[in-house]
Amino acid sequence: MKVLILAADGFEDTELICPMYRLKEAGFQVDIAAPEWGEIRGKHGYGVTANLTLDEVEPSAYRLLLLPGGKSPERLRIIPRVLDIARDFAARGKPIAAICHGPQILLSAGLIQGLTATCYHRISRELESAGVRYRDVEVNVDQNIITSREPGDIPAFMREIMKALENST
Repeated sequence: MKVLILAADGFEDTELICPMYRLKEAGFQVDIAAPEWGEIRGKHGYGVTANLTLDEVEPSAYRLLLLPGGKSPERLRIIPRVLDIARDFAARGKPIAAICHGPQILLSAGLIQGLTATCYHRISRELESAGVRYRDVEVNVDQNIITSREPGDIPAFMREIMKALENST
């Protein structure tokens, strides 16, 4: 049972670390993929090791895609391979969880236009301008997409992620 986190330097520390440990606690293997293998740093200085490069990711091997926020999504959303990975998860109907600025990746991949989502309030207009129905709630689920606003929403975010994983294969 494997889950995938996509991140780059500048990720929001708690939005990667808390879900990573919760998923490990539940028995999942958590892989972190980044543009390059090795240590990446959060915006508050916490470091994690990316054990995969983006090119090494095989989306079919994973049950969930997690997109933490911070400045990481801004860097990742312009990389075609990141968008292809997200699209692959969506095409297979696998759960995709994005928090804070994470929905920017889904927006760039063309995956949430016409859906309902939440995000960090400062990017809500970007989502609305692209045809997303924005909701200011701690967690939103629309089809296979789980979105949350900020670190304080992590408990609700993780409850929905765990439900989605129980129902996915």
